Formats: sequence, C-alpha cells, structure tokens
Amino acid sequence: MNFLKLPFLVKLTLVIISIIGLGYLLALGQSILAPFFLAFLMAMLFLPIATFMENKLRFPRSISTMTSVMIMLVMLTGLIYFFGSQLSNFSKDLPHLRTQFTTVFNSLQNWVSDTFHVKIHQQLDYLDQGLSKLLSSSGVILGFTFSIFSTGLGFIVFFILFFIFILNYRRILNNFILTVFNEKHKASVQEVVNEVRIMTKKYIFGLCIQVFIVSILSSTVLTVLGVKYAILLGVLTGLLNVIPYLGICISLLISCFIAFATATPSTCIYVFIGYIAVHIVDGNIILPFVVGSKVKINALFSFIGILLGEHLWGIAGMFLCIPAIAIIKIIFERVDGLKPWGKLLGEEDKPHKKKKSYKISKNITLKEMD
Repeated sequence: MNFLKLPFLVKLTLVIISIIGLGYLLALGQSILAPFFLAFLMAMLFLPIATFMENKLRFPRSISTMTSVMIMLVMLTGLIYFFGSQLSNFSKDLPHLRTQFTTVFNSLQNWVSDTFHVKIHQQLDYLDQGLSKLLSSSGVILGFTFSIFSTGLGFIVFFILFFIFILNYRRILNNFILTVFNEKHKASVQEVVNEVRIMTKKYIFGLCIQVFIVSILSSTVLTVLGVKYAILLGVLTGLLNVIPYLGICISLLISCFIAFATATPSTCIYVFIGYIAVHIVDGNIILPFVVGSKVKINALFSFIGILLGEHLWGIAGMFLCIPAIAIIKIIFERVDGLKPWGKLLGEEDKPHKKKKSYKISKNITLKEMD
C-alpha cells in the first residue's frame, strides 16, 4: 500500500485544524460528553464488582448492572448527606462567624488606616464600588444560579444513564472497537484495549485511595490545630486534590479563611505549614506508592490540561482533565507512532532509579508502583 507523503507544513496545518475542530466538538458536546466520560471512569471502577457478580454469583448482566448502580447511589447519597449535615452545622455558626469576622475586619481597617493613611470611609467606598459592579444585575445572578442548578441536575441524570449503558453494553462496545480496525491488527488492538482498561481501573482506584488518605491527613492537621469544621475541610481538601497544584491551593485558601474567622490569625500560618506538609507527603509517598508513575503527568501538561478543561467543560473539566490526559498517555505509549507524545506527557525517565520501599512491619512492605 502506497501512503501519500505530504510536506511538513501541510501535515502541521492538518494537525492544527484537527485539534481546533476536536476542541470545538468537545465544547459543543459538553452536556453529553462530560457526564459520559465521568460515567466511563466510574464504570471502570465498578467493573470488577459487576464481573464478580456475573461470574461468581451467576447474576444476569442487567441485575449486576443495577446492583452496581445501587451501590454507587448509596455512596453518593452518603457523601451528599455528609456535606449536607456539615454545612447545616456551618450555617448555625454563621452569626458567630459574621461577628468575629467583623471584629477582625475592623482591626484590619484600622491597621490599613494607620499604615497607609487611607481613611476608613475611603476603604468602604472602594469596597462598595467593587460590590456594585459585581452585583449590578440581580437577574443575571438568579439566571446563573438557576442554570447551575439545572445543569447539575441534568449532569447527574445523564451520568447515571451512561453508567448503566456502559456497564450493560460493555461487550458490544469492546467488539465495536475491535471490528473498526483491520483484521491483522485485531490481536494488538485487543491487547491495547485490555491494558488501557486495566491501567485505567488501577488509576481510578488509586485516585480514590489518594483522596481518602489526603482527607484523613488534612482533617487530622486541622483538628490538631483546633480549626472548626476540620472534617468538612479535610474531605473538601481530598476531593479538590484531584486537581493537581491548583486544588490544594484552593482548599488552603478556604481553610485559612475559616481559621482566620474562627481562631487566631497565627493559626493561619500553622494551617499553611500543615498543608505544605500534607502536599509533600502526597507528592512523594502517596502518589508514587498508590497511583503509580506510569500514569503520572508532568506539571506543565497538568496545568495546561486544567486550563483547557476549565475552558471546555467548566469546573467538571478541571476534575476530569487529568484522568483524560492519563488515559491518552496510556494509549500513546502503546501505539508505536505515538510513543514520543506519550513520553512528552509523562515525567522524565530515570532507568537507574531504584524503586522506593518502606517496611511497615515484618510481613508488610510498601513498594512504589510502576
């Protein structure tokens, strides 16, 4: 077979046009593609449970799928109940928080007035001008709030439906991927599909463990420091930690704000130091030992992925971009023509670097994953 050879500039132009077209389609199909991709990730996580029920318990495919859905809904309901109860307690303390924050804010105003010679009424004028611009249209705010609510409700409905369909028709989807390619490539395509499925499942499972451990560490740090709502802030930190670099900064700002309003200003410094320690433990122990290095994305493309994800799919895109890049990296590394791109997304190879290991007990040794 003779392949058409094109000049480099023509190839580059076609690649750029393809990327722009793909980005446009991703942005256009946000309401469908975002819940579909999240449903795919959750289906990979629940696939061993569904397979166990079908092979060991002899459940029909439809029963195993619905059972997996019920387990997932119970977990989501528990998470929503946890946040609801914590936020309910938080709302009860709002008057106290408002009073304490007002006191601290007045002290800050006096400090600014004495230091920079800006009178208090001038400071208030600056704040009023900023708030008036921000809150210029109540109709826009109400419409934005309603759109968030309706979009979130639709996202959940589509997510549940896609989760059911992917689990129930996974064999048809697998056969479709195999039949799309030439017959002589069937064996290699099946190998790539199996490796991607296994690696994706390990990655998502490791990510869940990472969220759990970071939540415990953050909650412990905040509890020791005497910060109110330590468990709520710790769980929020674990969830936001899915967004590399940016997530830990957002959770740090929220925790420092709560510590500033409920404790002493010096507590904010201790919270900052504690979060830095948690981030160091996460990056050097939790991430390599739980998630592994084969799906680790370097900082440059992690940051680019976060920006592109937020631009295309909003907040959901910021959470989903890193798993998406990890899956793309897995596929690239198993296709001969795309291996350089897979290496570009990952960390620098260190062939002579020994894997870390920690001996927990006589029979338990923690080893760094691939």
